[in-house]
Formats: sequence, C-alpha cells, structure tokens
Amino acid sequence: MEVKKNTVIRTTILVIALLNQALTSSGHAILPISDEEVNQVVTLAFTIGASIWAWWKNNSFTKAAIEADKVLKDKKGIEK
Repeated sequence: MEVKKNTVIRTTILVIALLNQALTSSGHAILPISDEEVNQVVTLAFTIGASIWAWWKNNSFTKAAIEADKVLKDKKGIEK
C-alpha cells in the first residue's frame, strides 16, 4: 500500500502548524508574522477565493440566460 503524495503534504503542513502553535504558545514564534499580516493574508485569501468562486459559477442575470438555465436543467433532468 502506497501513501498518496497529497496525504504526505497535508500531514507535513499540519505538523508544521501544530509545532508553530506550540512554540508560539510558549513564546517562541518560528514564523515571525504579526497579527496585522495574518489579517491581511486571511482577507486576501478570502477575496481571491470568493472571486474565483463567483467567476467559476454560472451567474445568469438576464432573462434569456435564466430561461436557458431552466431549459438545460430540464434536458438534464435536474430537479430544483
């Protein structure tokens, strides 16, 4: 049985995060990042994620596009 590469990566990141949390709690920050920098990174990640999600999804605004979505759903047999 072979461990997947993604599993190893996620586990490694989790170990680093836990180690960082333990060291930070004891007053030894290995990742010297200020609260403001964390806020900026989280805000940026949220904005990027929301932008990609909104761009990727089918956003029908016009009457014709909404009607086309209904026709497509009917053809695929998708229930609302």
